[in-house]
Amino acid sequence: MELINRSAHRGRSRKDFIYKIGLAEEEADESLYWLNLINAFNSIQESIIQPLIKEANELTAILTTIWKNSKL
Repeated sequence: MELINRSAHRGRSRKDFIYKIGLAEEEADESLYWLNLINAFNSIQESIIQPLIKEANELTAILTTIWKNSKL
C-alpha cells in the first residue's frame, strides 16, 4: 500500500492528493479487469490468479474509500 500512496503523499495540495489517489484507484481497477480477463480464458492456474484477484479487489476497495473520504 505504501508504494501506491508514495506519489499521492508527494502531492502539492489536497486537490493534487485526491487526483493522484483517484488515478491509483483507476489503475488498480484496470489491473483487476485484466486479471479477470486472464482468469476467464484459463490462461493461468487458478491457484496463482485467485490471490492476485483478491488483492486487486482489496486495493481497489481501499483506494476507493480513501478517494471518497478525501473529497469530504
